[in-house]
Amino acid sequence: MTIFLAILLLAYLAMCAAMFAYQRSFIYFLQPSPGGGPATTMHFQVKDAELAITARQAAGPKALVYFGGNAEDVSANLPSFAQAFPGHALYLLHYRGYGGSSGSPTEAALQSDALALFDHVNKTHADVTVVGRSLGSGVAVWVASQRPVSRLILVTPYNSLQELAVQRFPYLPVSWLLVDKFESWKYAPKVTAPTLLIAAEHDELIPAASTEALYTHFNKGTAALKVLPGTSHNTISQHPQYLALFQSML
Repeated sequence: MTIFLAILLLAYLAMCAAMFAYQRSFIYFLQPSPGGGPATTMHFQVKDAELAITARQAAGPKALVYFGGNAEDVSANLPSFAQAFPGHALYLLHYRGYGGSSGSPTEAALQSDALALFDHVNKTHADVTVVGRSLGSGVAVWVASQRPVSRLILVTPYNSLQELAVQRFPYLPVSWLLVDKFESWKYAPKVTAPTLLIAAEHDELIPAASTEALYTHFNKGTAALKVLPGTSHNTISQHPQYLALFQSML
């Protein structure tokens, strides 16, 4: 019995070690280079990486900066965004390792890159709306807590990536193992910009309770929560009111 328990313990420790070593492969699903070409792709140099940005340049004060999901080719949004927001310059970030950006994604790297991109955009556009979808909602909340964004839009947002991981792997000490925690609830109280949270009615990845918990962490009067009926995590952007909600904020 002692030997059997020892084998079980070793197997469990090996599982924990594997989870720790490969955890980022469960978070980030790298996407290939976008197909837009040089006309819509700009390259932005940060300290230790070169980032690809799908962009539509436009003069004037208004800009929209977009941080996508963990398996999203953000360039796919450019046609619909360009049509919906004709007066905005558009900047859609390809995370490190995504879409031609160099480096490897981590929470710290995404946060740093997002701030650098916002600062770059804000030099020429005084009115910057920040949008984050799914994983990117955590990046967007971070930026809005650190910079004077004009508006914040969060699509299928979560309270904390760590909380979601705990629910998915209840048999593992996730809070000890997880490095990239994306604890949006910590940063929400620091956001002063008008904020809109957009949830999918049948989101199979982000429980409604997680989105609702995040909503409660914003200061009273700062945020609103809208639920798009009949949508799932990946189909929410197909709802006819999806971009209309964006437009209502802009």
